[in-house]
Amino acid sequence: MSNKKELQPTQQKVLLETLKIRFEQHMNRHQGMDWASVETKLKAQPKKLWSLYQMEETGGEPDVVGYDKKTGEYLFYDCADETPKGRRSVCYDQEALNSRKEHKPKNSAVGMAAEMGIELLTEEEYRELQKLGKFDTKTSSWIKTPDEIRKLGGAIFADFRYNNVFVYHNGAESYYAVRGFRGSLKV
Repeated sequence: MSNKKELQPTQQKVLLETLKIRFEQHMNRHQGMDWASVETKLKAQPKKLWSLYQMEETGGEPDVVGYDKKTGEYLFYDCADETPKGRRSVCYDQEALNSRKEHKPKNSAVGMAAEMGIELLTEEEYRELQKLGKFDTKTSSWIKTPDEIRKLGGAIFADFRYNNVFVYHNGAESYYAVRGFRGSLKV
């Protein structure tokens, strides 16, 4: 990931085209919203565009899933069918990463999300995402873990199996090839 949190004009153009196509292909995710308003908001916030680019580059397929009338912000979630490929095999957070003595993953979900300028989905957000389609039918995603669970060494993740959302626990230091994380971004 680049330390410079700005896109080149060609990167911005390609990203906006990709987001527009996805927006138009999945109108069920954002009924009553129009692309022109979203695009105007995106162009005015280059750092948010950079974050969306990071989501896209790591396989997240970000899309608009909501609009907050109070703040005037659009809400983007990773909408890839499975947890993003470029964000798998990560433990939960830096504390978990530091606790591993051997076979450490390269990064943590919380650390990568912070580097990208996004947030991990909460359990509530994950459940809302699942109302828009079937996601994580073969993979799983770390989700924001409540402090009381994290203080005890655990972390939670979720997936979709048997037509249901399941939320599970694991040691925060664990990592698997099929577990990554999904993020959210307000623009």
